[in-house]
Amino acid sequence: MYISKTCWATLLISIAIAITSCKKYLDVVPDNVSTIDNAFKLRLEAEKYLFTLYSYLPKNGDGWYNPGMAAADEIWYPQDDQAQWHSAFRIAEGQQNKAEPYFNDWTGANKGQNVQTKPIWGGIRNCNVFLENMADQTKVPDITQAERSRWIGEALFLKAFYHYYMLRMYGPIPLINTNVPVDADLAGAYVKRKSIDECVSTISNWFDEAAKLLPERIQDENTQMGRVTKPIALAMKAKLLIMAASPLFNGNSDFANFRDKDGASFFNPSFDPQKWVVARDAVKTAIDAAAKNGFALYTYTNDGLGLSDTTRTQLSIRNAITKRYGVECIWGNSQSYFINENLCMPPTEANGVNGRGPGAGVWAPPIKVVKLFYTSNGVPIEEDKTLDFSKYSQLRTATANERFYIKNGFVTARLNFDREPRFYADLGFDGSIWYMKDGNSRGSDVDNFYVKAKNGDKAGFGNDFRNWSETGYFIKKLVNWESTTNNNSVVWRQFPWPEVRIADLYLLYAEAENEVNGGSTLAIEYLNKIRLRAGLKGIVESWTAYSSNPTKYTTKEGLRSIIHRERAIEMMFEGQRFWDLRRWKEASEELQKDITGWNIIGKTDATYYQERFIFSQRFIAPRDYFWPIGNYDTRRNTNLIENPGW
Repeated sequence: MYISKTCWATLLISIAIAITSCKKYLDVVPDNVSTIDNAFKLRLEAEKYLFTLYSYLPKNGDGWYNPGMAAADEIWYPQDDQAQWHSAFRIAEGQQNKAEPYFNDWTGANKGQNVQTKPIWGGIRNCNVFLENMADQTKVPDITQAERSRWIGEALFLKAFYHYYMLRMYGPIPLINTNVPVDADLAGAYVKRKSIDECVSTISNWFDEAAKLLPERIQDENTQMGRVTKPIALAMKAKLLIMAASPLFNGNSDFANFRDKDGASFFNPSFDPQKWVVARDAVKTAIDAAAKNGFALYTYTNDGLGLSDTTRTQLSIRNAITKRYGVECIWGNSQSYFINENLCMPPTEANGVNGRGPGAGVWAPPIKVVKLFYTSNGVPIEEDKTLDFSKYSQLRTATANERFYIKNGFVTARLNFDREPRFYADLGFDGSIWYMKDGNSRGSDVDNFYVKAKNGDKAGFGNDFRNWSETGYFIKKLVNWESTTNNNSVVWRQFPWPEVRIADLYLLYAEAENEVNGGSTLAIEYLNKIRLRAGLKGIVESWTAYSSNPTKYTTKEGLRSIIHRERAIEMMFEGQRFWDLRRWKEASEELQKDITGWNIIGKTDATYYQERFIFSQRFIAPRDYFWPIGNYDTRRNTNLIENPGW
């Protein structure tokens, strides 16, 4: 990355924070700040600059700008209609390249809808400008010392987060701790990539420094929601250290010969078990800080609608994501509200009337993802010794016992029966109940919305020449149950994208604890917290009674497999699987599997429920574990070494 003298001679700050949802503290468009001198004369102008730093946060609530949502295998788009295709999905289809890299965060180019976005490096430079000026006590004289410290903490956190974001995507990166002076010689402007260990250590220290200066919680929720706090800083430090302890970064011999031009290694090929100890302790610190400030697993309890236990469990699962700044959401990104509910929810049926619901239902989970969810016994479908899923396309008719999951009397595939509550809370399918508060005039879960998805049905292929599910499955998890969908005036109850929630930390703690103490009962304890909320029995009870491998949880390898599966299920459709498969070095296996779905052109039960090949994914290891920097930047900055394989 080349930083020219001209670029530093004059810094022009233009702020454009485009949030379409309700206005909050950060959802403003402040006046342009023309010069650095004016920016730090008074508190008001300095505050506008602080808002600028937040505006670089990734727009993860918009699927067009979140690579984790569509660049792996959780979501598939119609193959014959590229209207919804974007950079992340083209990466999933194996089209990444170094000539014009897709989702190029190095420059901000070629991302969602091919629109130029703010480069992360620009955000880091602005963080440094802010920190340098706020450290000068003669500047911004009308601010209190407490507020100055807090603002410095916010800028330190954002600088650390932006570096973490790039490290996760590109591997070794330059560390931009101070900006290049205007009078620096040309060679000084050519930055170099640093080793993984140096990057992790430096970013971790920045998170620590930020945590000391940030408040424990937001005191004024009406004006300051979305600003970072100490629990957020500690949570992000924990996620950084978990990533650093994982196989992609810890003892990865695939990159043993990846060096800079001076011969210095970017990766240490020797595995260091102490990194898991440090990561585990960091996650526990983050969990304790979150708990101290009232964060906990969400459960739906305030029910005046007379809902069944089945539906209440589903709402506990769904609302953990969709409830605005809910008790589980440690960090809700106010810079990016989730805006793709219409791409998740299909048109539905209600009380025998066709066409209720406005959704397009384009985001389609493949069958391989559908299979990941447990059986109703809380174990993988391939391990359950009491429930046979070997003929998962076999037809079966739903009964009254399943009426809150599948419409009574509906014929659907065996794969859709006898599954865990998260299966029905996360997914919609042909015949599935899709509970919404406005699904009937009473708000009850009796005779509520359901889905018909065969060819010619409202949610099926052939009904709309642009919108259909390529696999026959839909994403219910990301649709707020209180959105208004039962009339012509659609109101989607958008929510700040949950960058970190408490369940995420519980899973990371279980993972790290198992790596330190294989088969740890403490790790199982944290998994069971999540399973209990999901309506499942504990690990020991479920595996002992129902698994064909009843002692699996007693070994480090066996429990690791369970933890990875549990994390894949709990964090499904939240953009985490993409990064998890990479840090675990499992992408080279998982992203080589075929994408399949039901035969969506079928109009009858017999023709629809036939598994159909859609796409053959291809993941080239180790090349595809990291983004290419791209020809443009590596050619103009000779100090930048391109990632191996590109």
